Amino acid sequence: MQQPTLETARLRIREMQLTDVDGVYALDSNPNVHRYLGNNPISSIEKAEQYIVSVRKQYEEFGIGRWAVIEKESGEFIGWTGFKLNTEPLFGHHHFLDIGYRLREEFWGKGYAHESAVACMNYAVEHLDFEIINAMAMTNNEASVKILNEKLGMRELGIFEGHGAPCYFFEITKAEWLARMYNK
Repeated sequence: MQQPTLETARLRIREMQLTDVDGVYALDSNPNVHRYLGNNPISSIEKAEQYIVSVRKQYEEFGIGRWAVIEKESGEFIGWTGFKLNTEPLFGHHHFLDIGYRLREEFWGKGYAHESAVACMNYAVEHLDFEIINAMAMTNNEASVKILNEKLGMRELGIFEGHGAPCYFFEITKAEWLARMYNK
């Protein structure tokens, strides 16, 4: 299924392609990036390719998936953002839409994760049939927790064990997101 291309002031967000393999490898082979993901960075370009194939499978099976984030100024692949349909039960939820993002370390601290997540949430409100979007972050991942809780307005529902560490489980409804966007 064809995926959208989203534009923000500084980013182009598009379907992930096999040509993104070097960028995905640079992202997911970095141990610092995986500090809050179970400390399991990939060790080969083939693993990066397998990841892209799995993302593209989500496009075909569910019509949604993670999208490549391209910095407009440089044209460089800086990470991914977007949605994943989780089909396994987690924290009392089953078949739920999870928003996420992951950026290469050299692009941290620039507001790109927040910018891309807002674009995704706005897309979801306009184009996806959902009432609730969830997210997860390790409790010690302060930057991600701040984005999800404070900047996106997601509510913390509780803590579960994930990636070998405690993780927050967040939620926001479509109505809450719309109220947040229109009351700014």
